[in-house]
Amino acid sequence: MRAVELGGFTAAARACRMTPSAVSKLVARLEARLGARLVNRSTRKLHLTPEGCAFYERSVSILADIAEAERYASAGEQATGPIRINTSASFGHHILAPLVCEFLALNPAVTLDISHTDAVVDLVEDRADVAIRAGPLKSSSLIARKLGFTRKLIVASPDYLKRAGEPTTIADLKRHRRVGFSYARSVQGWPLLDGGEIIALPITPGVQVGDGEAMRYMALSGAGLARLASFTVRADIEAGRLVPVLEDINPGDIEEFYAVYIGQGGPLPARVRALLDFLAERVSL
Repeated sequence: MRAVELGGFTAAARACRMTPSAVSKLVARLEARLGARLVNRSTRKLHLTPEGCAFYERSVSILADIAEAERYASAGEQATGPIRINTSASFGHHILAPLVCEFLALNPAVTLDISHTDAVVDLVEDRADVAIRAGPLKSSSLIARKLGFTRKLIVASPDYLKRAGEPTTIADLKRHRRVGFSYARSVQGWPLLDGGEIIALPITPGVQVGDGEAMRYMALSGAGLARLASFTVRADIEAGRLVPVLEDINPGDIEEFYAVYIGQGGPLPARVRALLDFLAERVSL
């Protein structure tokens, strides 16, 4: 194509940073493979044969399609297309939802498909581009970008504390109803300070739920004590709807949040990179 467009092997060689003889040999090798002469050579100009014209026209079309595919998939292209996000219910409601409009305003060619679940999902099976998760990675095929961290608090509604009394010691917890998760957690029990040491107090929940946001609603309704990420209950505490308890024996443990995606060694799609950069800059826990 370069030889045809530039009118000769010498100009094509210059454009491709090759020698004229190398270009001539490549064209001759191509003709031998096709079993057809593509160009009639002269000292000054190339003349395409009918087979050469047909091959050139198809080559133009094919390379244009490849260039278009590369532009669409290129990491440097404008963010466009769908992004499927998997996140916990609490992070989705309290952190992600308030940022969606701003992200879409900055990336109008992007669409979002957001699913909420506190269960750990397989990104490939779930077809998720990005998952927002707390805690360490369990798979080496995943790459994580840290978004921040939050404290864990034990909270209850004023109505519940009025009925059951406010706990002040570990022993007090035995007479209190506690809300727990209905699935296995990486950290079992509630970490608490006992004589200067941190213990993981096993709990037998009086109510079990499937996600953090459901646990928050149970606490708000007066169902019992709940241990939740501080960003999920900050507004409730400020409004007096929930009250932190056992702060004197809260070890101050934190929960780290990450944007997790599949790493395959190549550049990220522009749409995914745009989301990761945005979340890293705008998420505040």
